[in-house]
Amino acid sequence: MTTEAAPLIDLAAFEQGDSQTQQRIAQLVDEACQRTGFLAITNHGIPHDITHNMWQAVQQFFDHSLDQKQQSKVPHPGYPYGYMSNEAETLSASLGNATPPDLKETFNGGPLLIPPHITDPDALAFCYAPTPWPTQPSAFTESWNNYYNAMQDLAARIMRLFATALQLEPNFFDEYITSPISALRALNYPPQDHAPLPNQLRAGAHSDYGTLTILWPQDNSHGLQIQRPDNTWQEVAPIPGAFIINIGDLMARWTNNRWRSTLHRVANPAQHDPTSRRQSIAYFHQPNWDAVIACLTDTPPLYAPVASGPYLMNKFKATV
Repeated sequence: MTTEAAPLIDLAAFEQGDSQTQQRIAQLVDEACQRTGFLAITNHGIPHDITHNMWQAVQQFFDHSLDQKQQSKVPHPGYPYGYMSNEAETLSASLGNATPPDLKETFNGGPLLIPPHITDPDALAFCYAPTPWPTQPSAFTESWNNYYNAMQDLAARIMRLFATALQLEPNFFDEYITSPISALRALNYPPQDHAPLPNQLRAGAHSDYGTLTILWPQDNSHGLQIQRPDNTWQEVAPIPGAFIINIGDLMARWTNNRWRSTLHRVANPAQHDPTSRRQSIAYFHQPNWDAVIACLTDTPPLYAPVASGPYLMNKFKATV
């Protein structure tokens, strides 16, 4: 079973299959990453309790008053973690595009532990900065941490799938993600009861910065769109029980643009509907702070090597 924008990939079938099955699934992954840069992972093994508890905690947090949410706000512009209120970020600015700020609010958190070997002041001040946790709901931090750890494990498994799809040794990427600087983001798109400004979207057109993103979208939600090669936009529909995966900039650089870091956005509802709230949870997988991302293919490199952490930091700071 496939969908046009994000083909379905059975992760358990890959991990438990014989070599022929693994190669067949890996080929499907390679084709999807070349064509749209999006796929959907089913049979991923993440327990329902982890996703359910996270979803409930996040929804309850966003249901609080603005004053309550502001108690865990980002301390200053450019700080990576904490609560960011509606219209506090402009994702299209990461590509140098000037649009009105995005119609969304977010809560963001980073790595749960600081590895002993991390001494770079920029890393400590940015990726490993403390998260200003909310006190309510009471289960928020525990639910968040459980979900973060589950996504970190899932991302490592997907990277092994990716290695096979790129005809590399399955554990090729392991050394690059021993201490990933991944971020977790909960997003709430408030109801729209009045017209947005010209060119204002729920999330402006952008590409993600790291290796891959694991998105848990709201069931039956609309608005996530990817840009086709002809510059038209295509809806990515949520699939019950599946995570939506998309390729980020660093994976595109690693593969010398064999795989696409596709422009995507969250469009506004077709009508200004006061019941049009939308929620999602995104895990942005990012290699170790000092991991050097350089062309893996035998084709002439399109990009100079970059270090994972500084690349991420510069992209993020352009949006706020």
